[in-house]
Amino acid sequence: MSALAGCVLLRPYTQSPKELLVRPREAWGARRVPPRLLAPRGMGRRSSKIAARKGAQAARKMKRNQRIGKQIAKAVRDGGPNPASNLVLASLLQQARECNYPKEHIDKHLRKATDKDQQDYTECIYEAYGFGGVGLVMEALTDNPNRAFASIRDVVKKSGAKMADSGSVMFGFKRAGVIAVRPDKVDADHLLLAAMDAGAEDLIAPEPCHEEDTDGAAAEERHYKVVMPVEEFGAVKTKLSEAGISMDLESSGLEFLPVAPVEVDDEAMELNRALTDMLLELEDVDAVYSTQKQIKF
Repeated sequence: MSALAGCVLLRPYTQSPKELLVRPREAWGARRVPPRLLAPRGMGRRSSKIAARKGAQAARKMKRNQRIGKQIAKAVRDGGPNPASNLVLASLLQQARECNYPKEHIDKHLRKATDKDQQDYTECIYEAYGFGGVGLVMEALTDNPNRAFASIRDVVKKSGAKMADSGSVMFGFKRAGVIAVRPDKVDADHLLLAAMDAGAEDLIAPEPCHEEDTDGAAAEERHYKVVMPVEEFGAVKTKLSEAGISMDLESSGLEFLPVAPVEVDDEAMELNRALTDMLLELEDVDAVYSTQKQIKF
């Protein structure tokens, strides 16, 4: 195994990140918190956290569906609507089927891509400095880069973080394939051996599970991350399947992993998670990656 270790999208597993906005902090300024960000009345702390997690799960699923739809539209515009001659489109359609993406949505995006009034999608990368020395990279596949940049900049500025110049954060990341495996679906030792045999570079353990985080919503957010070179993603996935490993393909794909993960204190960790959640609420943002350290297996 290599020494590469990193993290992917930041997953809240303690306090709901949005609840942080209710607590007075200099970083957030004196702005008034909209009522929708407050925890529902009459709910206990654990109940409100479960509700927040379920809401976050639904948001991530919607974000994933939006990303697949935009990728399909871009592939059609670039290479035509025939999967037989457009290998990128064929790969995306296979990925969509593996993730149980609704066929009617696929058909809708195929029709939309052939509309002459449809704007082309552009892949954009934006960078920011988070809290505790953590760097953030935002991926956006957008039909309006100016809108995407303006909305990201506003969220970053209001949070107390800072936008970064192009390349000043990205140099600390490496593009890699990541296959997600839920801890309740696999034996850790079996996964480690299967990952090594499949040619994986690294295995990242799930975030710790606290006693109060025993609900099903919390379990679905926790994953082992099997890491491999981008070009080996398909081969490793096939070998893990042959080894009987149950993979969460909806949470798998190509991601940016930090070369040198940064350890931060609890306060910075929660602030980075809150910022990540706010960025992911933006229409144009498809993924947020961080140099914040996770646990190495």
